[in-house]
Amino acid sequence: MKKTILLLAFIVLSISFLSAQEKTATEKTIPTGWKFGGALPALSYDSDVGFRYGVIGYIYDWGDGSLYPDYLRSIYLEASRTTKGSETYRIQYDDKAFLNTKIRFLGEIGFYGEQALDFYGFNGYQAIYHHSWENTNDPNYKTRMFYRHERKLFRISTDFQLPITSKHFRAFWGLNYFGMHINSVDIDKLNKGKKPQEMLPSHDSVPGLYELYQQWGIFKQSEIHGGNVILLKGGLIYDTRDNEALPTKGLWDDIVLIGGMPIAQKPYLQISITHRQYFTLIKKHLFFAYRLVYSGKIAGQVPYYMLPFYFNTDFTNGDIQNAFGGAKTIRGILRNRIVADAVFFENAELRWRIIDFRFIKQNFYIALSSFLDGGMVLQPYKFNTNDIPASVLNSEKYFNFSKKELTKFHIGYGGGFRIAMNENFIVAVDYGIANNKQDGSSGMYIGLGWLF
Repeated sequence: MKKTILLLAFIVLSISFLSAQEKTATEKTIPTGWKFGGALPALSYDSDVGFRYGVIGYIYDWGDGSLYPDYLRSIYLEASRTTKGSETYRIQYDDKAFLNTKIRFLGEIGFYGEQALDFYGFNGYQAIYHHSWENTNDPNYKTRMFYRHERKLFRISTDFQLPITSKHFRAFWGLNYFGMHINSVDIDKLNKGKKPQEMLPSHDSVPGLYELYQQWGIFKQSEIHGGNVILLKGGLIYDTRDNEALPTKGLWDDIVLIGGMPIAQKPYLQISITHRQYFTLIKKHLFFAYRLVYSGKIAGQVPYYMLPFYFNTDFTNGDIQNAFGGAKTIRGILRNRIVADAVFFENAELRWRIIDFRFIKQNFYIALSSFLDGGMVLQPYKFNTNDIPASVLNSEKYFNFSKKELTKFHIGYGGGFRIAMNENFIVAVDYGIANNKQDGSSGMYIGLGWLF
């Protein structure tokens, strides 16, 4: 299991919590104007990509304080990389009164480099997963990089929301650019500094799934190494949440049409429908939230490299998330485990706000959660099987084209921890467990904010 640990963050936050026991106040101070929301050093470790280091942080404009715990504007900054080349550089600007109008604007420029991105094939359980093939202690071991490929993504986005009849009913539109480059994992780079017995085999001697799919003609030639795509988006939002950071009541629904225009390829059309609802079970302390999502193709052919994304209108976490499986969609199961033309997934979460306290003249709270997530394929991604050797098709090592596999639900469950400063800067830890070994074993996710 890949574990990520923000060590310094937990040290700082633990000290803050212990110190706060002597500095608790019953009254909150309402912030005004621009304030630094907080920053955390980003530290993590993975044996294949090295140490991750950098910083993430928020800056808020609270205005006159009348919107608190909501903000008027915010800036999110992230700069992190690993000792072996994976990197993220991202700046996001969220303005709820763009140019002093009723328009809300979210702009982002980001570069995301993944040296070893998860790739398990298409259509959920129809693509068979073998943990033993990437487990160095198993006699059937092939390579730790068997289910991985490299992806470099440069993204520019501009998204807008405008009230139609009220602030609850809004129109949404946007223009995005995706510059995607996909390749095999750079084995030579990962092998640098390793002992001979720890070195990864080359793709020539032991091809991974990405290399095998190329050999078998599953990828279209024009898509093998990614491409450039312009996205036009439009939709409607109905939102009655009492606040964005930790909603305790209300609905949040959106429907988004996504028109994709790959350069030198035919356009396509997708739709994403998301329903979220929030309930208060015990005032100020215990809440229940759930999310239902449908993401599917309407027309055309979506490039395979654009399938693992979930588009919505979440201006808190950004409108784009890797899907389906992992930190932002189905916790506990492998990232990108479900890749298809149409997917359904759900999240159900119980949230317990345990304690509120004051520290360093700021407002804090601590919360726990438990969750049950799940998803399934509704429309399979069709790909060419004519060039796949009969010995492979009949072996049932890579594929199971039974329709029953499509109807199976991928399930993950677990719990989480949150510590928040001024309601909006929220350090999040979730641990999920997969219900089926075909979806992996478990996952630890450390980041910012509530899932939805």
